[in-house]
Amino acid sequence: MGAGLGRSLRAEWTKLRTLPSTAWLLLGIAALTIAVSAAAAAPVDTGNCPSPAECFEDTVKVSLSGVRVGQTVAVVLAALVICGEYGGTLRTTLAAQPRRLLVLLAKAGVLAAAVAVAGTVGVAGSLAAGHLILPANGFTPAHGYPAFALTDTTMLRAALGTVLYLVLVALLSLGVATALRDTAGSITTVLGLLFTAPILTLVMTDPEWKERVERFTPMNAGLAIQATRHLERLPIGPWTGLGVLALYTAGALLLGTLSFIKRDQ
Repeated sequence: MGAGLGRSLRAEWTKLRTLPSTAWLLLGIAALTIAVSAAAAAPVDTGNCPSPAECFEDTVKVSLSGVRVGQTVAVVLAALVICGEYGGTLRTTLAAQPRRLLVLLAKAGVLAAAVAVAGTVGVAGSLAAGHLILPANGFTPAHGYPAFALTDTTMLRAALGTVLYLVLVALLSLGVATALRDTAGSITTVLGLLFTAPILTLVMTDPEWKERVERFTPMNAGLAIQATRHLERLPIGPWTGLGVLALYTAGALLLGTLSFIKRDQ
């Protein structure tokens, strides 16, 4: 199995890197994450904070907020990884490697690695932008706010967790796309799953139901990993929230795998 998986990984990497859209989509993940994060951080200042103790702005989370937009490109890339082959090249892939599980494992591995690299660039750039913008807006150690430093364990957890979040979203999209076999349909389904709940929480008046939605829906729960302040106020803990997203991803991949193995093509 090891040799077969290795060959499949090389084949999938060759296909991914030779697609004209791949480089642009990976660049889009990083660039959009950085640009939106910088735009979100620019207007945030301490003007409405009587003192640091009374200011609840999470500067790390603000600096990483662009991932909400960057993830949409990861969803598109993941859908193209599998749906792009249903036009005819899948038969060639399966002729070269008849073991469908290995094919899907290789696609997932290559996709995860590519998104992890792009996500790391996006997260690093976003934190660098926050480091430049937010101290100029008053968020400095002199005023009682923590300095930006990856040596801080909470910031490191938020940074690494955000990269994992992007990888899990991409794999979620791969699972859905494998099951649906339709690029537009899978992208719409995944984006609806991610963004419908946050929109609902804006109009919900019942605090109990709002908390349930925030705890058990993929984007709300998964992005809890970015929080670095007032963790006791979160509806769900950072790693627990990422675990909720991981369960959604595992379910989608299981559904996609069973569908892929059982169908004729």
